[in-house]
Amino acid sequence: MQRREFLSTALAGSASLIPGAQKGGAAGFPVQAGTDLKALHPSPARVARLARLLPGCCAYSYGEYLNLKRPRMTLEDFLRLAVELKLAAVDMTAYYFRSTGPAYLASLRRLAYKSGLAFSGAACGVGLVHAGAEQRRQAQAQVRQWIETADRLGAPHLRVFAGKLPAGHRVSEAIGWVAEGLKAACDFAGRRGIMLGLEDHSGITQNAEVCLEILHRTASPWAGINLDITHFVAASAHDRYRQIEMCAPYATNTHIRDEFDDRTPIDMDRIGRIFQRAGFKGYLSVEYERNSERGEDPLTGVPKLIDKVRQLCEKYSEV
Repeated sequence: MQRREFLSTALAGSASLIPGAQKGGAAGFPVQAGTDLKALHPSPARVARLARLLPGCCAYSYGEYLNLKRPRMTLEDFLRLAVELKLAAVDMTAYYFRSTGPAYLASLRRLAYKSGLAFSGAACGVGLVHAGAEQRRQAQAQVRQWIETADRLGAPHLRVFAGKLPAGHRVSEAIGWVAEGLKAACDFAGRRGIMLGLEDHSGITQNAEVCLEILHRTASPWAGINLDITHFVAASAHDRYRQIEMCAPYATNTHIRDEFDDRTPIDMDRIGRIFQRAGFKGYLSVEYERNSERGEDPLTGVPKLIDKVRQLCEKYSEV
């Protein structure tokens, strides 16, 4: 008997021995009468409406300990601490990488995996608002380098900045510069499966309308907003939450504190409801920052903020 004939006969014979194999059952098991196969195909529209909120933390929260000029903590320590804090993910702030070499990044990636931690993303400090064409090209090259770094780390998201408006220029000009740079970066990042989140940090993106206009012009499925809920410049308390709510459907990552930049307390339940209504699925990443008015050490202040965020996740997640 030829080998091909033998294999055909053997496969046919084995199939006849498996119950249900001739009845269309998956892996040889019969499909039971009355089984609703629609359950295998959830409605994209229905799932899109469901919020899935998970607790995370930015390395920036421990910045005074991770500062490479006088380190008292390493990123490895941060990952281990995240396990003790029962976090689902960590946001890796680029300022604290002692190297971007492949071996070092691989070691962090392995430690995170062995610790059961996801990387919600990485965060670089590159800004895209530059009046000069050569400066913009340099910024785009830096973003590409950080995309490659995130790829080696295993982080599916990279935070980027826009920046402050240069004197003598209009916001409309800056929007064009950022959209052009972000679109090119998204083309590069998308081939690696990495999302780019434009943060509403200091500068032109402290306005929700500007953030959304940049996204509209970028027109990339790999672009979103790294939504820091504290930074919008607003005319009133209501306007702050209005701008957060405008951007929430486009959020690809978040940074969460419990007070605005002017130290006004944030209504955390209101924030939870905003993300719930937006159907946000991802990490609410604590970003703690000690200042002269709030002197609590991160070692005690961060766990308290994490507890608040964890309560939001439990209260407002739907799946």
